[in-house]
Parts: sequence; C-alpha cells; structure tokens
Amino acid sequence: MENDFSAILISAIVKISNFFKNNLSIMKRVILISTLVLVTVLVGFSGCSSVPVGNVGVKVNKYGGDKGVDAQVLGVGRYWIGFNEELYLFPTYQVNYTFTRSSSEGSPDNEEFLFQTKEGMECSVDLGIAMHYDLDKIVKMFTTYRKGEEEIRAVVVRNAVRDALNKIAGSMPVESVYGSGKGLLIDSVQKVVTINLAATGIILDKISLIGSVRIPESVQSALNSKVQMTQEAQRVENEVAKEMAQANIRVAKAKGEADALKIQADAEAYYNQKVSASLTPQIVEIKRIEKWSGNYPTTYGVNGGLMIK
Repeated sequence: MENDFSAILISAIVKISNFFKNNLSIMKRVILISTLVLVTVLVGFSGCSSVPVGNVGVKVNKYGGDKGVDAQVLGVGRYWIGFNEELYLFPTYQVNYTFTRSSSEGSPDNEEFLFQTKEGMECSVDLGIAMHYDLDKIVKMFTTYRKGEEEIRAVVVRNAVRDALNKIAGSMPVESVYGSGKGLLIDSVQKVVTINLAATGIILDKISLIGSVRIPESVQSALNSKVQMTQEAQRVENEVAKEMAQANIRVAKAKGEADALKIQADAEAYYNQKVSASLTPQIVEIKRIEKWSGNYPTTYGVNGGLMIK
C-alpha cells in the first residue's frame, strides 16, 4: 500500500508539473503574440502620415544608401512614412506673414528689419510679405535649402529681404528713406528678392511697408524742423505771390483808368480841333446871332474903358 501511494503521489506531481509546463508555454506565446500585435499597431499608426488639403508633401529618406529627397511630390492623402523617412508639407496657397517688432503680430519675437542708410544711420522697418511656392520646383527647392516651409520663410526669405534692404538703402540718404523715397526703396527690394528667389521655386508676390520707417529720434527731429521751415518758407512765398498779384491788379486797374482818361482827353482834343478847323468868320457870326437874346447891352465901353449907361 505504501508503495502504491508513493507511486500515485509521484504520478500526480509529474502530471501537475507537466500541466504548469504546458500552460506556461501557452501564456508565453499569448504574451508574445499580444506584444507583436501591439507593436504592429503602434508602428502602423506612427508610420502613417497625411497630406492635408491645400498642401503637397515631400518625402525624405534620412539614412542609408537611398537617403535624399523623393523625386515624387505627394498630393492630398495618407502615406506610409517609415522610421527612416520624414514628410515635409508645403502650402499650395499664398502665404502672408508680417515681420514686425511687435509681439502681437507674426512671431512673439522682435522680427523687425535693421538697415543703414548712405550716412550710416541705423534704421528699422516692419514689412509684410505675400508669397507662394512653384509646385513644379518643390523638390529642387527642398534639395537646395533642406528646410521646411516655416524655416524657408523665416530664414531664407527673411535673409534675402534683409540683404537687399541693406544694399539698396545703403545708397540712399536718410531723408529720402524716411520721406518720399521709401516707396522706391520697398519696390526696389521686392524686385531684387523676386529675381533671386524665383529660380529655386519661391515666388515673392508682394512686400508691403507696415507703418513708417523708424530713424534715430535726433534725426527725425531735425527732419521735422526742416519740413516745418520749408512749409513756412512756402507760406511766406505764397503770401508774397499773393501781394504781388494784388499789386499787379491795382497797377493794371490804375493803368486802365489812366488809359481811359487819356483816350477821353484825346477824343475831346480831336473833337475841338475838328470843330475849330471847321469854324469860319461867317459861322462864328451866325453862332453868335443864334445865341443872342435880342436885348442890347445897357453898358458900353467908350474911349478905351469909360463906362456910359
């Protein structure tokens, strides 16, 4: 009996051991399969990227023998992007951005442009840009700069504008930059930057001046005083011109009156001359008789002056 019991106990232990051994293998396989499924799901979701409406994508291989830019531009849709790849998005619409020193516009950082004039005066200005990308040159553009859309705008475009601004403003006096020449300055910068960037696929549509060109306060005060003096001189000149015009009117009026009197006097003289020339002794006698009232004079002069009634 003792031997039978021992045999039964050993048999039970072996069976239990085999049971746990078999169940442990199943659990390990379940855990392994679950882990693989989870990893696959995570990798699947992480590797699937999308190109939203209004954009195109450029896929870049980061490592290995195939590293570089994919020649194909990706349209709107979802794409598998592996761990060795990266997707860059570029808008198909016009991008508008402002470079200012204000924290409420564009970037919270100061993005104003600094430049110097012909005299070496340091000035600053806020500018707005409107730009878009040539979709046929997206790959070439990325190959050239190796940057995304925001970096291209913030670095490439900004540097191009700043360089052109310094070169052109450096040949202009501060008075012109601050005054009537600022429009020419901005137009010239836009022309230069447009030409320089167009070949790489960056199309600059417009550069706009935001506010006024900022110059040193002392220079601004001097220019304002000059403007006031010019305006005052113009006012005085206008007053002088007004007085001269009024004097000319008075002279013209007096001359006209004098000419009228002379014409009248000449007419009367001419008339008298003609009348005198036409008078004969007979006509004079007739005129005297016509004017006689028929009464003789009551007093006569006799012998050289003696009055007799």
